Amino acid sequence: MALFVGLMSGTSLDGIDAALVEIADEAAKRPRLIDALCLPLGIELRKALLELTQASQVSFAALGATESAFCDHQAEAVRQLLCRHDLPPEAIAAIGSHGQTIEHAPYADAPFTYQLDNPSRLAELTGCQVVADFRRRDMAAGGQAAPLAPIFHQALFTDTTRTRLILNLGGIANLTRLGPIGSSLPVIGFDTGPANLLIDAWHVRHRQGPIDEDGRWAASGRIDEALLERLLEEPYFDLTPPKSTGREQFHLGWVENRLRGNEAAVDVQATLVELTAVSVAQAARGFVESLNTDLIVCGGGARNGHLMQRLAAHLPGVSVLGCEAFGWSADWLEAGAFAWLAWRRIHRMPGNLPEVTGASGPRVLGGIYAP
Repeated sequence: MALFVGLMSGTSLDGIDAALVEIADEAAKRPRLIDALCLPLGIELRKALLELTQASQVSFAALGATESAFCDHQAEAVRQLLCRHDLPPEAIAAIGSHGQTIEHAPYADAPFTYQLDNPSRLAELTGCQVVADFRRRDMAAGGQAAPLAPIFHQALFTDTTRTRLILNLGGIANLTRLGPIGSSLPVIGFDTGPANLLIDAWHVRHRQGPIDEDGRWAASGRIDEALLERLLEEPYFDLTPPKSTGREQFHLGWVENRLRGNEAAVDVQATLVELTAVSVAQAARGFVESLNTDLIVCGGGARNGHLMQRLAAHLPGVSVLGCEAFGWSADWLEAGAFAWLAWRRIHRMPGNLPEVTGASGPRVLGGIYAP
């Protein structure tokens, strides 16, 4: 057994998730979550990161300063996690660092994906070996470099008899379809569209606090069917996998361009929740083989009761399971995935699924940075 730490900061830009994971050398054994924490981003750091994701031009000074501040925050998350368990840096086989996605452009003429990160600094600050830059090797092989979590979902959730859909409701929603062990069904995984990203951003603009707790504000509004129809006309929803997206595509400007100007803010919030539920359900229905299908929901959106109710309304007959039944909290699955991907890199095992990303073949992902 070896201990790994996974670090994840997603499109929600709410904090650094750090997961302490125990992984056996035998690939057949499932990784075990020991502990995890979220270290919230400070106001200034979050503002700087958000500006970078939306800027048409970026100065090297701003990029470098924000990267250093972000890396320091990562190191503090690791320090706090290790202190909880009185673990020295040498006890950690490696940190798997995803970094913060600043821009993801798989459809550009020259496709690229850029995650703000400084693994050399992280290794220096923590005294731990670091694995980072997971995405660009898949893109170099012709893939979209996203989503990467489906191979981890496969390791955790594949069942002997049941088809399972894994839904991650982070800033962006992504869906994984796992056939039963021994079936001919390939693993399918892709981003369905926005999840919490638009819901949170609209709430921040119009209300106090960063999130709509349990979806209560949205639940008090009315779904604007005409607005929903305009939002669902977005061509991305009709693309066939492999496909991936992010803040470059879905942001408040995208919403504002579809408003008529007389909508009540609470009704827009209700409609954005419905957009997430409908776009996920439309994507999922194509992979519901029968009533012998489970939907396992993870990510921050799993805590939004109103969103979960709307999802259930659009997916009748599908059994909804929590990650907790498998020893994982809904909040830590993405961070856990990068701990596990670091383990695969150390052992020179592929970290991508070509059928998911569109890469020309399996690839070992990430670079290794010694302490």
